[in-house]
Order: sequence, then C-alpha cells, then structure tokens
Amino acid sequence: MLDRMLGWALIALLLFAAPVRAQSVPPAEGPITCSSPVSVADSAKSLLQRYGEEAVIDKELFTGVEDITYEGVVLLPRSPEWRIEIGFADETMQRVSRLTLIDAKTSHWNVAGVTLGATLAEVQKINGRPFLMREFFTDGGGFVVDWKGGALDRPLPGGCGISVRFGKGREDGAPAGDRISSRNPQARKWAPVVEQIVVYFPDK
Repeated sequence: MLDRMLGWALIALLLFAAPVRAQSVPPAEGPITCSSPVSVADSAKSLLQRYGEEAVIDKELFTGVEDITYEGVVLLPRSPEWRIEIGFADETMQRVSRLTLIDAKTSHWNVAGVTLGATLAEVQKINGRPFLMREFFTDGGGFVVDWKGGALDRPLPGGCGISVRFGKGREDGAPAGDRISSRNPQARKWAPVVEQIVVYFPDK
C-alpha cells in the first residue's frame, strides 16, 4: 500500500514538473511568425516564466533611430545570431507590440524568408517586385518605405507586419535620394544588406 502511494506521488510530481521544464526550453530555430516564439498576448512576465534564464529584461534596447532606446525583453541574449529583442505596448509590459532582430551579421531566424545579412536582390526576390528605401545615413535611413504591393507588403498570417532596414558600415559609394529603388544600379553596386528586421504586432 505504501509502495503504491509512493508510486502515485512520484507520477504526480513528474506530471507537475514536466511543464516547468518545457517552459524553460528556448524557442526553435527557423521562421518567426505572429505566434512564435512570442505572440501579441505575451507579457514580460509570461516570457520570463516561459524561457527562464534564456530571457532577460534590458532597459536600453536600441530602436535603430538616432539614440532612442526602450525597455524590453531579450530572448537568448548570449548569442547575437539567436538574439531576439521584444518591445511592449506600454511601460507595464503587458502586451507585445514588436520584436526585433538587430546587431548581428547573420541570424538563425527569418521572417517571411528575410534574414539578417540578406542582399537587395534576395529580398526583392522574396517580395516579388522592386521596393523603395529611405536615403542611407539619415534619421531612419535604409528602412524600406514602400514594398510596392509585393508579398512583404501584406500582413503575415496572424496579422503582424514586417519592417526591414538595409545598411552598410561605410558611406562611400552610397546612393543618394529620398526614395531609392532596390534595383537602382548604384545601390546594387554599393551592396547594402539587411541590418534590422522588425515584426509589428496588431493593436488588438
């Protein structure tokens, strides 16, 4: 009788512990979607609980525009190629508003097939048509401002959207103009790559 009670107690302990271990497992490599590895319903608290030591709060995450920073959560902070930065709708950090891939030459993640380090030609192929970017080395320079009705212009399944920023370490040879086409010969020769990807989540 005692052995049976101990057996049931052990099973109950294992069933209780299993979800806790599963919650601390890092997200899988591959595509980022509107629901994975985070969703609009996530809060800072839920992410810290789910990913354990693989999630940390950072008070000075970089937006990519001038010196503007924000407080958010970083998943997998120890490796730039795995790192995902998460912003929230307000200071209470109750609802995810965006996630960002930045500060790495390459990434194990992709959004709709776009990843850090991708070229103009590669992203244009994914989009299905040329797109327009802001002039480089200005406030918000290099961000795509018009996907021209291509595949990346449409919301991803689940309603979130993608924003992409191109850049290069040096300014020499950068094309001029406020709306630069991805098929611009000078832009192609200068060869910028994707330096930042932002996924924006819907308000509701």
